[in-house]
Amino acid sequence: MSQFDLKEYISRQKAVVDAALDRLMPEAKGPSAKVTEAMRYSLSAGGKRVRPILMMAGCKAVGGVPEEILPAACAMECVHTYSLIHDDLPAMDDDDLRRGKPTCHVVYGEAVAILAGDGLLTYAFELMTHRELTDKVPPHTLLRAISIFSHAAGVAGMVGGQTADILNEGKEVDPETLAFIHSCKTGALIRASVEMGALLGGGDEGQIAALREYGTALGLCFQVVDDLLDVVGDQEKLGKPVGSDEKNKKATYPALFGIEETRRRAAELRDQALAHLSSFGQEAEPLRAIANYIVERDR
Repeated sequence: MSQFDLKEYISRQKAVVDAALDRLMPEAKGPSAKVTEAMRYSLSAGGKRVRPILMMAGCKAVGGVPEEILPAACAMECVHTYSLIHDDLPAMDDDDLRRGKPTCHVVYGEAVAILAGDGLLTYAFELMTHRELTDKVPPHTLLRAISIFSHAAGVAGMVGGQTADILNEGKEVDPETLAFIHSCKTGALIRASVEMGALLGGGDEGQIAALREYGTALGLCFQVVDDLLDVVGDQEKLGKPVGSDEKNKKATYPALFGIEETRRRAAELRDQALAHLSSFGQEAEPLRAIANYIVERDR
């Protein structure tokens, strides 16, 4: 286990995802070329591809072939990127930098940025019905995966969490509300990524349930660490401004519990995620390494 090279694994898988995104995304041409250009700009702005890599790792953990689910992995990245474009808008977080580059609305204007986000969201579902998936995945399995995907992206997941986050700006929130915000706003797509990977990879119900719970703990852990990095992180490494949570008076774990307790909670969530992998062997080693990386990351 100690021999697993996460850096090399992520680099290799990221290259696979990047190539698939470039191949599967529409070309910027015709009267609507500007919005497609903006979509591609935001997708290619240097993201870590955590969610598609997690989907592929979940697929591998149950004995599936990750390359066969690439359209679904790319669909997840499209939805994640759309959420970032909209998060950065002046009406939301009003950020000028994302992944070390000017945000979409800074480069293309607010109207095109909104439409680019809309375009990525809708194209994600086109990718979920791509022939590369429909030729290999049974229809009932694919329909279930789309249900998981849409649930995690919508009002019961990311959109609901973002709404609660906005409505609670400047307010004192209790731990339960904070956990809801983070579990939905960030955790839902991470949980869905791993669960969809297990499902599309042909996992049995026990494996799918275990990886769903792994993803639940990991997703919350990811946002807890994000909260922490917004306080103690390095802007140059993060590629985005630090301190924006405090500026926007957002509910965060450091604000509620302090820095040291936030670190403890992140480690506790990491341990919970790892416990759900106990029934898996070496095939789940990427998922174990990713859980440890998320707690230790500095960007």
